[in-house]
Amino acid sequence: MKRAPEITVPRGELLERLRAQVARSEARIRPCPFPVPPPLTVLLPDGGLKAGAAYSLEVGGALLLALLAGPSQEGHWCGVVGMPEFGAEAAGNAGVSLERLALVPDPGDQWLASTAALAEAVPVIAVRPSGRVRESDAVRLMSRLRDRGGVLLVHGPWPRAEARLSLGDVRWAGVGDGYGHLSRREVTVTVVTRSRPVPRSVRLVLPTPEGLLAAAVPAPVEQAAGLRAVG
Repeated sequence: MKRAPEITVPRGELLERLRAQVARSEARIRPCPFPVPPPLTVLLPDGGLKAGAAYSLEVGGALLLALLAGPSQEGHWCGVVGMPEFGAEAAGNAGVSLERLALVPDPGDQWLASTAALAEAVPVIAVRPSGRVRESDAVRLMSRLRDRGGVLLVHGPWPRAEARLSLGDVRWAGVGDGYGHLSRREVTVTVVTRSRPVPRSVRLVLPTPEGLLAAAVPAPVEQAAGLRAVG
């Protein structure tokens, strides 16, 4: 499987080339909001990821991949900053196009500069800050994203986030009487937004055996016994 390109802080000629390449593709694609998997549309006021907004994710993993996959499948470039463990193979299985994925795996304390530079060219950026986020820094970055029509997916807290997404009630299935293979993970995804402060939740399979996200359906009685995961 083709690997995504790994880049350092994008500057100079590299940034100009990336900006030009993204601009050509983005000129043909102007959806608003950016798409998300159908089971998540009911949780977000705009039915997707609003351009110029930031979304705070309590955890990354399969949920982050699912949120990147929607825009990626529509032809948008995505960037991932500050996640050295991010797996290109898992991203590809989840539907993220590796040909339109830029990685800045370990920017250290330059994560903000890396994200701001990437935002000049890439419309969908996932970032895990390496330290506390000052509100003044968040305001400047979000102003740049609004100017560019981009969206930010943050693994961790973020000032004035459009929405906060969390996982709970995690259950694994496939193990019984001490043997078998874990084959299914169900979770409850809960979203609290600025415009809808009352939490909304949906039960999902995350991920499916194919690495995707799907609405959960009741399992047959004989398969319902599962292993509860803590946290």
